[in-house]
Formats: sequence, structure tokens, C-alpha cells
Amino acid sequence: MEDLDLYGVFLPSSAALALSAYVGLRVLASFLGKTGFYRAVWHRSLFNLALYISLVGGFSAAIDWFQ
Repeated sequence: MEDLDLYGVFLPSSAALALSAYVGLRVLASFLGKTGFYRAVWHRSLFNLALYISLVGGFSAAIDWFQ
């Protein structure tokens, strides 16, 4: 993967990957909170961390697969 050029500022692709995973986490956390899923989760912060790491890994695997 290569660096991203954002108006002359070069960002590592891992930063863009982490940002997209964070946005996905916020969307999923909002959805899970509205559906009441978090009542069944023992520790919300640990669950969100595991969800974020899973999203980063999934996005990274998807990018590698499509290249």
C-alpha cells in the first residue's frame, strides 16, 4: 500500500485505514446502542476496542484482497 496525497500532505495508508475504521466504529456503536445490544455486553469499552481492532483488520484484509 502506498501513501495518500491529501492536498500536498502525505499520509500513510494505515492512518486512512485507522480513520475509516473509527468512523465505522462510531456508526456501529450508535446502532448497537439504539438496539439495546450493549445491555448484553459485560464491558462496553473492551467490546468497542475489540470491535475497532476487528474493523481495522477487516478493512486491511479487504484492501489487500482487492489489490
